[in-house]
Order: sequence, then structure tokens, then C-alpha cells
Amino acid sequence: MTITDDFRNRLETFENQFPDRDYEIEIVCPEFTSVCPKTGQPDFGTLTFTYTPDRKCVELKSLKLYLQCFRNEGIFYEHVTNRILDDLVAILSPRRMKLTADFRPRGGITTRVTATYPQ
Repeated sequence: MTITDDFRNRLETFENQFPDRDYEIEIVCPEFTSVCPKTGQPDFGTLTFTYTPDRKCVELKSLKLYLQCFRNEGIFYEHVTNRILDDLVAILSPRRMKLTADFRPRGGITTRVTATYPQ
């Protein structure tokens, strides 16, 4: 089992009660943390997920526990954003999904990474 599989296996879903309707779910996680792989310093950001579910929705406690897995993970902003999107798409198969990762300033620079599915 890879680290990606171990992290992804923490995510749980539940059945969408309105699969015939297009509607958006927005989830904001203002306390995301990971570690810079170059400096070892912590990175702090706000993740905003916006998705249109198909058959499944993500269970929020499992999402919180999944995101906490990155707390000690040395990973670049671009990589973590795309990895999280890939993991959620793999378990949810949403109609559409967008993840915006808005990281706090470090060294006077802020970074915002947005990844979408489908591309």
C-alpha cells in the first residue's frame, strides 16, 4: 500500500439523495497544514472545495481526518492541491469539482493553486 492509498482510504462517502439534480456543495477548510519539502517549515492554507456530486458525497469527518494526514507531509503547494483533488475524484466520481488552495504568506509571497475536474 502506498502513502497515497493509505491517505485515500481514510475518505468515506455517503449516497447522494438527489442524484438527478445538479447542485453544488462548497466545503471550506481554513486550517489546512502541510510542510515545505525544502525548508521543513509549516505551510498554512485555506482549502475551498466546490463540487457537483453524482452518486456520492464526501463525509466531512473523514475529510477532516484525511486532510490532517498532510500535517507532517513534505509536499509542494501544487502537488498537494492536485493530489487531494485526484483522491476526492477517485472516491466520489463527481460531475465537476474545483479545489482552490489559498496559502498564507511566507517570505512576503502568497500562493493560490486551483485545480479542476474535468479539466
